[in-house]
Amino acid sequence: MAKATKVDAPAPANKSKAELFTFGEPEPVLNKRDVMSYFHSAFNGSYYEPPISFDGLAKSLPSNAHHESAIRFKVNQLAAHFIPSKFLKRHEFTRLATDYLVFGNLFAEQRFSRMGNLLEVTTCLARWTRAKKDGRFIMLIDGKEHEFEDGAIIHLQEPDINQEIYGLPTYVAALQSAWLNEAATLFRRKYYLNGSHAGFVMYVNDAAANPEDVDALRKAMKDAKGPGNFRNLFYYSPNGKKDGIQIMPLSEVAAKDEFASMKNVTRDDILAAHRVPPQLLGIVPVNAGGFGSIQDAAEVFHNNEIRPIMAALEGLNDMTGEKVIEFRDYVGKVKEA
Repeated sequence: MAKATKVDAPAPANKSKAELFTFGEPEPVLNKRDVMSYFHSAFNGSYYEPPISFDGLAKSLPSNAHHESAIRFKVNQLAAHFIPSKFLKRHEFTRLATDYLVFGNLFAEQRFSRMGNLLEVTTCLARWTRAKKDGRFIMLIDGKEHEFEDGAIIHLQEPDINQEIYGLPTYVAALQSAWLNEAATLFRRKYYLNGSHAGFVMYVNDAAANPEDVDALRKAMKDAKGPGNFRNLFYYSPNGKKDGIQIMPLSEVAAKDEFASMKNVTRDDILAAHRVPPQLLGIVPVNAGGFGSIQDAAEVFHNNEIRPIMAALEGLNDMTGEKVIEFRDYVGKVKEA
């Protein structure tokens, strides 16, 4: 009797597995600057720390076009009406006004003659100036502290409700909008730089596709990247079925991120914080009615925003006892408030 022999069962066929891979390296999310770390002026043993990072305010100035443009526009308006004096030259006034609007603090150094008479007023950069407990001020220079003589520095500030050592700029509430506006712009810029706007997702569910086909497709896709991209790709799948291979452009997904809406909403927040009419910054209206008369907007803006800033800056005259700052009247028709 023949002995039965054991026959191994045939190995099961390879099951189809879903496989995916990326077409590019991921981009890191932008890390924002640590600006609002505290809201009181702590004494560090040598001087009082600002209630908000002055470095952060300086770095945030160019983060958004509308934020910087609004501040520069105010400075230009103030400089156009400023009358130079023997104590304060026009370029020094521009520096003082810029510091006041960016940091909410103005530090002016008085220089006296040997007889004690005021000779001139110069700018002490607000970003690096700090207040001490004894009422004097220092400037941080290359990690060292330069201390000014008693009474040499005049400090003018925008009031802060939490402390009286330093001032606080009036646009702090709009910083988050400025950063969000910047983040949206940088994201869209990286999106174009890494080629995602021209990319797509290739979805393969064809049963005729085997691992060798997938490997060949992967190699063809990688070889198509780099210089001279947007090249065509041929893929042959015998006995394939309809919709076995689908191409889904990434741009269809990106179109739903409401980039324009994000830019417009954050822009409006920034302009509201600076109280600058949009037509004065060259913003193009999207509605048929427009923004109204630019002349009326300029007059209202001058009366309600520039004049109060002028009045605040004239506080230097009270502190020095001299007519350091003077402004000429507005040229043109001005409506009375």
